[in-house]
Amino acid sequence: MEFNSIDDVNFKGKRVLVRIDFNVPRDKATGEITDDRRIAKAVPTIKKITGDGGRAILVSHLGRPKGITENLRMDAVAKRLAQLLGKEVMKADDCIGEAVEKASASMKDGEVLLLENVRFYSEEEANDPAFSKKLASLADVYVNDAFGTAHRAHASTAGVADYLPAYAGYLIQKELEIMGGALENPKRPFVAILGGAKVSDKMEVVRNLLSKVDAVLIGGGMAYTFLKSKGMEIGKSIVENDKLGLALELLALAEQNGVSLQLPVDVMVADGFSMDANRKVVSASGIPSDWEGLDIGPKTIKNYSAMVAGAKTVIWNGPMGVFEMKPFATGTEAIARALADNEDAVTIIGGGDSAAAVEKMGYADRVTHVSTGGGAALEFLEGRELPGITPLLKKSE
Repeated sequence: MEFNSIDDVNFKGKRVLVRIDFNVPRDKATGEITDDRRIAKAVPTIKKITGDGGRAILVSHLGRPKGITENLRMDAVAKRLAQLLGKEVMKADDCIGEAVEKASASMKDGEVLLLENVRFYSEEEANDPAFSKKLASLADVYVNDAFGTAHRAHASTAGVADYLPAYAGYLIQKELEIMGGALENPKRPFVAILGGAKVSDKMEVVRNLLSKVDAVLIGGGMAYTFLKSKGMEIGKSIVENDKLGLALELLALAEQNGVSLQLPVDVMVADGFSMDANRKVVSASGIPSDWEGLDIGPKTIKNYSAMVAGAKTVIWNGPMGVFEMKPFATGTEAIARALADNEDAVTIIGGGDSAAAVEKMGYADRVTHVSTGGGAALEFLEGRELPGITPLLKKSE
């Protein structure tokens, strides 16, 4: 996968429209940013552009507004970005229109302008060509560095590339080089760990990975669909009864491909979905009829941790249990620790809840890569083409 890289360009004097992902968590009461990692990860690309003498015009979304929403304006982001860059960040009150066009035209080399929340316009998510053209008219060149939205065919992620030369920023390059390298040329053994609530969410990921990995370790709510498909009693555990046939199909495909597909051998069950519910460890084949599984058990943790310890490449997407509730976070934390402890392996966290868990538990700095895009990472692992990435690829002669 070869990109049109920003390293291929000198941006001196050019106005550069940069799609970044500044969709950061904020305090509901104060609006203050509570985690600025996504902003920090965009800094190298912005510094490359301004360091060349380019004029960086930044565009991002924040939250899910329906029209103009005052508490979803980008002002707090502009303030934090200015601190991280160590220079002024001008903030526009819109992302298209005459005032923005004037602000863009009057920029000097090395300056930074942050546009207003692009999702204030419904045309953004509709990938409206006229809206894309208005955004593109602000600049001479387009750079995409927002992996978290690369699976969306929106105006600012795909549409503008119809009107401007398009290049990949450093963050997108890192995301795809690390994950793409793991999928296409992994060091072995290659182990995938998949959790989360539903088989249906990960169905195509499992199918795609079964042609690439040596082992798949299943946890989270999706494990109970697999267990039930094998005829086991799962009590009140979450299950997708319409996916039992699919689970059996995936088990058969794993066997056919010589892939070790591991299911929990024991689970932590509770008599209610709450922090203070009664809980106990039982065999995966012995879940009481009125209890539900909420985490993997100690034997499973030991088995999975040993497989991670022996791996040379690990991709993890989806928690092992209801990690938001401390009594059921043990499995997720143990897997995070196992990845962090394997310093010889390429260890990749595929965004979403598993990324949140790793960061919350303090292991993010001890793994090779934590993806900034949950949905985008999933679709990439499925082997799907990402509409925000396609325009950045070098065309084959």
